[in-house]
Amino acid sequence: MKILIVEDEVKLGKYLKQGLDESGFSVDLVDNGIGGLHQTEEVDYDLVLLDVMLPGMNGWDVLKRLRLRTKYLPVIMLTARDDVADRVQGLELGADDYMSKPFSFCELLARIRNQLRDKGSTDGSILTAGDLEFNLLKRKVKRSGDTIDLTAKEYALLEFLLSRQGQVLSKSQIASQVWDINFDSDTNIIEVAIKRLRNKIDNGFSSPLIHTVRGMGYVLELRS
Repeated sequence: MKILIVEDEVKLGKYLKQGLDESGFSVDLVDNGIGGLHQTEEVDYDLVLLDVMLPGMNGWDVLKRLRLRTKYLPVIMLTARDDVADRVQGLELGADDYMSKPFSFCELLARIRNQLRDKGSTDGSILTAGDLEFNLLKRKVKRSGDTIDLTAKEYALLEFLLSRQGQVLSKSQIASQVWDINFDSDTNIIEVAIKRLRNKIDNGFSSPLIHTVRGMGYVLELRS
């Protein structure tokens, strides 16, 4: 699942991005309100972490604009002020949750998963391909009923491939979406990651799901 962090405190923003990356989420980080609002127009996010005090446009105004456009994007407000009036304002404007700084990352992660669980109840939280099942909320992968243990990056890679079943994905697309980097043709990071994922979800099963399309990239699909 994809999360947008809109936070201008550099240290905190990097800390949150790293923690959520390691928890298996795909994360973008923006340091100002205008950029954050623009980012939500360009990318389909599952949740937004939105700071209140932002340069360019504050979090309240970003939230107002978001709610004019959609009511279904979960937003958790982050603020340095623990003020009841602020909490009420945020909730009245359409925030789904509110956390005061400093906060525990474990608590934030629990609140994020709670919001995504509610979202998942309406638009689905399980991706499937043949006998492969990926529960996005529980971060559990099974094939033919057997649980498969993956690393955080393998979860993110599999989610990206599953969410675009049947589409041939280039190495640059995978590098950008999963590693948040520009693809360098001199590195074999994508090939190594694909090989490791194949070893876990395809080896020992009669129907491979991940296929190489020579000269183009990779595709996940069930072939007869």
